[in-house]
Amino acid sequence: MMKTEWLLCPICGNKTRLQIRQDTELKNFPLYCPKCKQETLIEAKKLRLLALF
Repeated sequence: MMKTEWLLCPICGNKTRLQIRQDTELKNFPLYCPKCKQETLIEAKKLRLLALF
């Protein structure tokens, strides 16, 4: 069974509507937060999130 985690907003820290698996790699992905209504470019690799401000 592959481990999954919710993506957290890098601005407000709340859960977004997306989950990533352990083998997911994202590059220049526009992550939208429904709570703070902000969109942030992120990179993710091995469940690590890096915001590109």
